[in-house]
Amino acid sequence: MEKVMKQKNTLRRLFIFLIAVIAAIVVIGIIRYTFGPALQEILLDSDAAFWPFTVQNIMWVSLFIGFGELFLRWSAASDEQSQLKRGYLPTEDQTLDMDMLGRIKDSIQSRRFGREAFLPRMITRTIDQYRMSGKEDQAISVLNSSLELYMHEIDLRYSILRYLTWLIPSLGFIGTVMGIMFALQYAGVPANAEADDFLYQVTSRLGVAFTTTLVALVMSAILVLLQSVVQSKEERALNEAGQYCLDNLILRLGRNQ
Repeated sequence: MEKVMKQKNTLRRLFIFLIAVIAAIVVIGIIRYTFGPALQEILLDSDAAFWPFTVQNIMWVSLFIGFGELFLRWSAASDEQSQLKRGYLPTEDQTLDMDMLGRIKDSIQSRRFGREAFLPRMITRTIDQYRMSGKEDQAISVLNSSLELYMHEIDLRYSILRYLTWLIPSLGFIGTVMGIMFALQYAGVPANAEADDFLYQVTSRLGVAFTTTLVALVMSAILVLLQSVVQSKEERALNEAGQYCLDNLILRLGRNQ
């Protein structure tokens, strides 16, 4: 079952990756054929001899891959929040004896998210520990340990996004260095130095070089903002799951003693 879920998640990630790349290409095409020459030069470096393989285009593709990752994380956070509505634990003021705990565990494992989402995994681990030890404090310890592990798991899920938020500004700086290099190469040719528009050609190349970093920083700022919003949603879902277990499971275990 877990292997099938991993395969589905991998296929879904590849599908979102493909959609993100296609969306980036569409946006690049829209900018190329609808925007003015000045904006094309700033956003795409459209006059480059090696277009469309420019640093700006790579930045756009990276940005949309980041959007795809954010969509996956937002979807996962929404799934985690929906777990609270599935009624894994009875909310009435009743005693949770060993038989009831066994039925709760069996019902969780028979459901779709029984081995994937945080809440059912947390409940199952806590029940297992309590049924083995019969001690409430050990069940609380397992719950706390699970919360810490799941928080670390959430953090690991954002490794690709953190890399992209580092990559895009780095690409911007690379584009700036390349632009300065091309401007100096142009200025170093004696024939170009004698041209009437020499100063214009050099400054225009330098202008594009520095706007590459500006565009990259704007893209990175947008991606970081959205990442913080989505990650807080996922962490809030985990905190709500922990509170749910505490109120409807942990606080009722001591009544059996």
